[in-house]
Amino acid sequence: MERKSSSSAPRSDPHGVLRRFFGFKEFRPHQRDIIQTLLEGRDVFALMPTGSGKSVCYQIPSVLRGGVGIVISPLIALMQDQVHGLRQNGLRADFLNSSLSAEEARAVIQRVSAGATDILYVAPERLATGGFQQLLKRIPIALFAIDEAHCVSQWGHDFRPEYLQIAAVTGAFAQVPRIALTATADAHTRRDILAKLNLGNAALFVSSFDRPNIAYRLRLKENGRQQLLHFIRDEHPGASGIVYVRTRRRADETAQWLRARGIDALAYHAGLTQQERLENQRRFLDSGKRVVVATIAFGMGIDKPDVRFVAHLDLPASIESYYQETGRAGRDGRPADAWMLYALADVVAMRKLQEASVGDEAFKRIQARKLDALLGFCETVECRRVALLRYFDERYPRPCMNCDNCLDSAETWDATLAAQKALSCVYRTGQRFGAAHLIEVLVGNPGERIRRRGHDRIKTFGAGKELSASQWRSVFRQLVSGGFLAVDLGEIAGFKLNEKSRSILKGELTVRFRKDPLRPAPRTPAGGTRDSRPPAPDAEPDRTLFEILREVRRAISLQSGLPPYCVFHDKTLKEMAAVAPVTREQLLAITGVGEKKLERFGEAFLEAVIRFRS
Repeated sequence: MERKSSSSAPRSDPHGVLRRFFGFKEFRPHQRDIIQTLLEGRDVFALMPTGSGKSVCYQIPSVLRGGVGIVISPLIALMQDQVHGLRQNGLRADFLNSSLSAEEARAVIQRVSAGATDILYVAPERLATGGFQQLLKRIPIALFAIDEAHCVSQWGHDFRPEYLQIAAVTGAFAQVPRIALTATADAHTRRDILAKLNLGNAALFVSSFDRPNIAYRLRLKENGRQQLLHFIRDEHPGASGIVYVRTRRRADETAQWLRARGIDALAYHAGLTQQERLENQRRFLDSGKRVVVATIAFGMGIDKPDVRFVAHLDLPASIESYYQETGRAGRDGRPADAWMLYALADVVAMRKLQEASVGDEAFKRIQARKLDALLGFCETVECRRVALLRYFDERYPRPCMNCDNCLDSAETWDATLAAQKALSCVYRTGQRFGAAHLIEVLVGNPGERIRRRGHDRIKTFGAGKELSASQWRSVFRQLVSGGFLAVDLGEIAGFKLNEKSRSILKGELTVRFRKDPLRPAPRTPAGGTRDSRPPAPDAEPDRTLFEILREVRRAISLQSGLPPYCVFHDKTLKEMAAVAPVTREQLLAITGVGEKKLERFGEAFLEAVIRFRS
C-alpha cells in the first residue's frame, strides 16, 4: 500500500520541545532530520546504536503532531520505567501490557480516549487484539513507532513471530507515519525489515556504529569464573556491570558464586517470575555498584548510563547480538569495557548448534555466514573496531588503539603443517573423537585409552610433539572456527573432515593462524588517538560537590520511588559540580535539566550548591 503524506502536520519547534522537556541544548546526529521527516507525515527507518537517542526521534513528534504516539515494543518489563522517565520530563505517557490489572488497563484506555496521553507503549500482542484495534479507530494517532524492529526479521538476532502482525495493523492507517528503529542489523536484515513492515518508501537514516569509549577485549577461557572475578575486582571494583551467559542455570550459579566472593550480583533470566525479574531489574537500575548475570532475556531498552562493563562468559549468538549487548556499557560516554572469554568448547558448541539448525537452505546459509563472522571476529588479528564496523558496512580509517589487538600486537604464524597433522589425525582415528583425545595422540601420550583403541600405532601418534597441548587446542579451535572441521551432532562432539579440510590435506591451501597471547592486554590505552577516547568535559567537576549532589539525588530517588537516573544522570550532576549553578536560570542551562525537572527537583540541588559555596 502506498502511504500518503499528512497535510495536517502542525508547524512546531522540535528544538523548543527538546530543551523544555528533555533539557538538552542540541540534537544528536540524525535526530532533527528524523523528527522533521515524521512531522511531514513520511515513514522512517532508523538504524542507530544503543545510547544514540533513538527514543527522542519518536517522542518529540508524538507531542508535536497531535494525537497519540503508539510505541510498539517487546520490552514489557521496561515500559513502566520508560513511562516514569517521560512523566518526570513533563510528558503524558502510559503503557498497556499484561502487567496491568483490568482496572488499571481501563484507566489507561480512558486517558487515551480522553486525549490525556501523548505517548502510549504497547506490546505487539496487545496491538493485535481486536479491542485495541477498535481503540485505534476511535482516537487521533500521531505516529506508529516500531522499536527493536530487528525482531520482525528471521535473519535478526531476536526474532519474535508476533512482530509479523504489525504491518497489517499499522497499514490500515495510511495517513499515519511510521518509524522503525533498531540498534543492530546487517544489510540483509535491514532489507528484510523494510519488506516485512512494508516500508519500501521510508526515508533511511543510518548512524555510525562506532562507540569510541568502549574498549573491546577478548581472552581465551581458562578458568572462566576466576578470570571474571579478577576482572571485576582488579579493574571495576564497586562498578556496575552485566555478565552474559548462555543458560538460566549458569546465570543462577554464577551470580551465587560471585556473591559468595563479595560481589553484589543478581541473576536475571526468563525462568524467574515476572515479579522477581522486575525486582532484580529495579535493584540493578537503582544502584551504581551491582552486577547482573543474565541470559539474553536481559538488557534491551535498559537506560542505565553508568554500566562500566559488559562481560561474556559464553559466546553470543551473532555479531549483532554481541554489538547490541556490549552497547549497554558506557552510555554516559565514559570509558567502558566489552570483555569476552571464549574457548574451543564454545566454538564446537556454536558449530554444533548451526549444523543442527532447522530451516531451508537459504536460512542455513545466512546462519552459517553469521556464525562465520562471529568466529572470525574472535580469531582476527586486526583491530577489533575495524572488523566490527566493517560487518555493519562502515569503514573505520585506522587502528583504534582501544582494543586488545591494537594494544597487544596480535601475531599470526604459518600453521599449514600443523593443520595437516591435525586433520590427518582426525582421519586416522576414525573421525569420531574430540580435541582432548586427538591431542593425546599428536603429542604421543601412551595412555590406556590410546592403547586400547590402537591409536599408539597409527602414523600421527607423536607426530606433533613440537607443539604443546595448549597450542594444539588453539589449532583445533581455529580449524573449527574457520570451517575446516565439521562437528558431529552426536552426544560426543567429535570432528569430521569436510571439503575445506581436504584442500589443506592436499596442500592446495596455506593457512595462517592467530598466535594465542601469553598475557592480557593492558586495560588503559598507552597513547590512544584522539578519536579513540571520549571527549573531555570543558571543566573538571568538583569531586566533593559531585558526591553531595549524588546524595541529594539519592534522597529524592528514595522519596519518589524513582531510579536515580530518572532524576538526573551522572553526566548532568558532573556538569552541575563543574559549573556550580546558584540560580534557576543557571541550572536550566545544564544539559539534562528541563523545565519540568527544574520545577520538581531544582530547589533541592540549588540549595545544596549554595550551601557548598557559602
